Amino acid sequence: MNLNGTDQNPVLRDPDVRLMLRAKEGDQTAFTQLVAHYQDRLVGVLAHMMQSKDAAEDLAQEVFLRIYRARHGYQPTAKFSTWLFRIANNLANNLRRDTGRRKEVMLNVNDSGPLGPRPGERLIAEKSGLMPTRQYDKTEMCSMVQAALATLNEKQRMAVLLHKFEEMSYTDIAAALEMTPAAVKSLLSRARDNLREKLEPYVRQGTLGTVPEPRSIDDSD
Repeated sequence: MNLNGTDQNPVLRDPDVRLMLRAKEGDQTAFTQLVAHYQDRLVGVLAHMMQSKDAAEDLAQEVFLRIYRARHGYQPTAKFSTWLFRIANNLANNLRRDTGRRKEVMLNVNDSGPLGPRPGERLIAEKSGLMPTRQYDKTEMCSMVQAALATLNEKQRMAVLLHKFEEMSYTDIAAALEMTPAAVKSLLSRARDNLREKLEPYVRQGTLGTVPEPRSIDDSD
């Protein structure tokens, strides 16, 4: 593996790309490191997409299996995370088309987990620009956030998860979702407006003061 061409191919600076190149050459330890690094993160994103932890775990295994099978033909054309989430997004879309509506298992998205501490509160604060005027219990928080996320279309939901929880740039999200960065920016803006509309009634309960304007999504890449 020759990594001397990082100036010509800046993708090679990604340590996970380097691990994948080692896996391409037969280094099983390198592939195991990639799985360990992304397993919980991938399951977390897919669980919010599929609304079923069991389905998310099965789908994550399929993603890693696809990557392992494709290792010999791997070419570093994007960050490893971008490639991984592109595969995950395509498999999730295919699964929904092939199997129809699965029985949904509601996740307690207010608990700590792969997406970090209390993601329900983070979504309310970051996407609506508001904080709740009273303390919701975990069941309420779970219900309101799941209901709000469920109103988003599949691309909006995935874009929100990748932007806010994976902290991916517009450019990387665009590559993962096979869109342009400008389209991703527009997608996230619409998602923000949709989430604000759904969550605002909850955050306004208790105190009917002036509602601040929503905090805009970061325009930076």
